[in-house]
Formats: sequence, C-alpha cells, structure tokens
Amino acid sequence: MGICLRPDSEPAGQAAREVALRLKERGVEVHADPNAARWLELPACPRAELATRTELLVVLGGDGTLLAVAREAGAVQVPILGVNQGALGFLAEVAPDEVQGALDPILAGEFETVSRMRFEVGAEREGEPLGGHLALNDAVLTRSELSRVLDIETFIDDVAVTTYHGDGLIVATPTGSTAYSLSAGGPILHPALDALVLTPICPHTLTQRPIVLPPTACVEARVILREGRAQLTVDGQEGWTLEHGDRVTVRRSKHPVQFVVSPFRSRFDVLRSKLRWGAD
Repeated sequence: MGICLRPDSEPAGQAAREVALRLKERGVEVHADPNAARWLELPACPRAELATRTELLVVLGGDGTLLAVAREAGAVQVPILGVNQGALGFLAEVAPDEVQGALDPILAGEFETVSRMRFEVGAEREGEPLGGHLALNDAVLTRSELSRVLDIETFIDDVAVTTYHGDGLIVATPTGSTAYSLSAGGPILHPALDALVLTPICPHTLTQRPIVLPPTACVEARVILREGRAQLTVDGQEGWTLEHGDRVTVRRSKHPVQFVVSPFRSRFDVLRSKLRWGAD
C-alpha cells in the first residue's frame, strides 16, 4: 500500500505514522512518496512509480494534494483513499479520526470504488504542441493581470458555439463542478455523471450562460487577445501562458480516477456540510 502526503504538514506526517503502523501490524507492505518518506523512515518512491507498485494509495492532506496525486499517477487505475487533514473536502471525504475505521474494510477487501471522469487538456501554438495534462477538476482559461477583456472563440466538435467575452472560461468535469465552476455560477453535477460543463467567467454578455455537454464532446477554444497574454491552468496546479491565436482542446480522457467510497457519508452528506444546505 502506498502513502502520499501533503508537503510540510506535521499533522499529516503524524497521521501517516499511525496509518503505517496499523498497516505493518496487519502485515501490509508500505511504500511512501517523497513527502511521506521522511516521516516513515522509508525509501522515497515517486508517485508515478508508487501507483504501479501498490494496490491502493492513501492520500493524507487535502483536495489539492489528492488532485496532485491523481495527476502524477497518470493512467494507472490504482484506487485512492483521500483523508482530509482539515475540514472535510469535496474529494478527500474521510476525516482524520475516521482513518482506522476506513482501513478495516479495505484490508478485508470489503470496499467500493467510484470512477471519476478526467479530461485530456492540450494547447498548441501555430500547430505546434505546447504540452498536455490530465485534469480531474477543470481547465481554466483566464486573462493575465495586464490584459483587458479576453475573447475566446469556442467550438464543440468543430462546430462554432460562440465567442465568450469576459474574464475567461472554465471547462469542468462533474467532480470539478463544485470547484471554480460553482463559484462562477455553474451547476452542480453528480460526480457519477459523464459530462462537461462550460462556465464563462464574468461574461460581458449576460446571456452567455453555463452549458452542460455530453461526454463525447470535444471543446476547442481559440484565444483572441487585444493586448497582454492569457493563462491556461489545469486543476489549479499546472498550465501555460498563452498568446494570441493559441488553441486549447479539452476532451474526455480514457483514464478515469478510482476513488475509495467513504463508509461514513454519502456525496449528499458532503454537499450539505460544505455548502451548509439547510443551515440557519
């Protein structure tokens, strides 16, 4: 079993020691990413390699740590258990005091996993690729600090949709629908759905509203700049600086992420807690 850790977090490090001790008592071999290795006094193993060497990854940190681990695991379909070291997260649904209770059914082989859709995000300039990433949450096109209105010519399956005028555009997965897209006025999608959400950021035309698309849709966005540059960010962690005429493509990946289902709460429990539904 692999343990991945949020960098520079003493609570996460202490929790990792407790998890590793419990696993070793049960005769389970433990491997650690570079962040966890110094707490567990084990050889450090890159996360990409860790995903191929283990049958499950325990991620202790927060949603940002879990996003990073999922990206670095790449196409490997290793189940991931997210343990949030603060308040409950949208992705890391297990609380610190629930870790041991979550591990027992896992070690007994009595646990469920859910498949979460991901995107393949790519960018090119004058026909030459700038790079590509897998996205679990979203791909976000935004204007730079010095640019004014950002125009984004948008196509779906090579059919022109519109030119968005504003601060940018979000292409979100169902998992990412509760992230930046929600803050920008996008809808909440159940994570079991296969769909894409286009959410404009502060559109200058109020009739430009979020759109939900089928999973087969390929979104292409062409950046039109009046001045300055634009930014493409994937899951809030990776990305590129874009220039006038650069193109971005977003399509469903063949490699989803497998998450271990929390035995303590449903998805709607998480939404009620995070969004304070029904609170006075």
